[in-house]
Amino acid sequence: MRLIAAVAALLLVVCGASGAFAHASLVATEPRDGSMVAQAPKTVRLRFNEPVTPAVIRVIDSDGTTRNDAAIHTTNETVEITLPTVLPAGTQVISYRVISADGHPVAGSMMFSVGMGKSAAVPADSDSTLAILIWLSRIGLYLGLFVGVGGVFFNAWTAELRTGSKPVVAALALGLVSAVAALGCQGLDLLGLPIRDILNLAPWQAAIATTLGPSLVIAAAAMGLSWLALRYPSVKAKRTLAAVAMAGVGLSLAASGHASTAPPQWLTRPAVFLHAIGLAWWVGALLPLMALALRPAQPLLPVLRRFSKLAVPVVGVVALTGLLLAVIQLESVSALTGTRYGWILCIKLALVAVLLGFAALNRFRLTPALQSRPENTRPLVRSVAFECAVVVGILALVAGWRFTPPPRSLTAAVRPPLALHIHSDRAMFQVLISRSKAGTDDFVLQIMAGDASPLQAKEVSLFLSLPEKGIEPLERKAERDTDGIWTVRGVPIPFPGLWRIRVEALVTDFEKVTLEEELDVPSR
Repeated sequence: MRLIAAVAALLLVVCGASGAFAHASLVATEPRDGSMVAQAPKTVRLRFNEPVTPAVIRVIDSDGTTRNDAAIHTTNETVEITLPTVLPAGTQVISYRVISADGHPVAGSMMFSVGMGKSAAVPADSDSTLAILIWLSRIGLYLGLFVGVGGVFFNAWTAELRTGSKPVVAALALGLVSAVAALGCQGLDLLGLPIRDILNLAPWQAAIATTLGPSLVIAAAAMGLSWLALRYPSVKAKRTLAAVAMAGVGLSLAASGHASTAPPQWLTRPAVFLHAIGLAWWVGALLPLMALALRPAQPLLPVLRRFSKLAVPVVGVVALTGLLLAVIQLESVSALTGTRYGWILCIKLALVAVLLGFAALNRFRLTPALQSRPENTRPLVRSVAFECAVVVGILALVAGWRFTPPPRSLTAAVRPPLALHIHSDRAMFQVLISRSKAGTDDFVLQIMAGDASPLQAKEVSLFLSLPEKGIEPLERKAERDTDGIWTVRGVPIPFPGLWRIRVEALVTDFEKVTLEEELDVPSR
């Protein structure tokens, strides 16, 4: 009997030990699962609670490509994956299948995002500082394009003089500096880097790869051509360079931005092009006209007549294209007061109305008054000065659109939720997947018994896998809301395809209900 008892005790210890250490489990990852990093790490480390042997390790980048250029190295409990030198920005998936010490396979996945969101190392006030820099650089860029390039064009084609060249040159210089600053700030914002990283190469490379990169290059070229036009003595060369630069203003703004990318682009891009050129012609005339008015000896009246003759059709084009773009971006009248974009537009329209009022005053009252008293230019100078102030206010408002998506894109971003019903005789799971956030999804889980009555659960877990791409199950714990609904927020589903969903509900300490279903996830 003693021998039997000893054997039984030994078996109990052995079986108990094997039960405790039967399967390896992932205890930590570097970077953290679900984290967002500014730059792709060189390696990813998976640390388990016991030594493991890799069976299959897959690196699936944000383009959905399984990378074969990753190296795997194992040291006891840690599996180290040396990542490819170049990874596209977005969500990366590390899918693993390892063999635990007891010989059983253990599979799972972890995800992290590159260049998505803000780095945790950025100080809290860094975002606001960067936003102010982005806003100021946009204002400076607009001044360079509209005041600088527009002013050179006005001097070459309408005034036929070099009047007001100093402020025009200053605007061009400010615009060029602002174009460089805007590119750097764009890269910092894209990668979520602090301002001190502006001297690194990464933000510049990231920014130049966006649509803003070519746009700023065209803008800088336009301002450079305008500067050359001021230096050329030949009238023909001056006009040619000024005309090409003016076209660059339209091309630059039509190359990027909310308005230029709105469908249908065959309509919106030409509208942005004409709108920008019209504004540059109108705004660019203000400083040269003020300079002429301050020096009555200059031939002010002939220039005003030529300007007034073209002003009506140009302002008409600006108004029509602006109205067209506003309608496309808003999509509804309620968006005027129901969105930040709409409020900015309302204030801008009010300032434009003030600007048109000053323009009408100049055309119908102040200009005719100069015919009888050519020396009395002070009223015209004051009026044009007020116009300049209003223009700066409008440009500051327009620069604020950089941080406010138009209602059109907000409407497009709201997608109907995907619904999935999983049931068995024991339980029913109703799953709603909200796809309103770019790159991540929210899962809402309603747990019910087989007769549709509420089923109380102590713990609920969600598992997602994509076998067609070799992505092993990704586990996320659900949180219970006050109304008894379970939610899993911010789950990345980076690729379309037939995903397998498994929901596990721990009903009691000894009973777990598991249901599985497939979900066909469409492209975003």
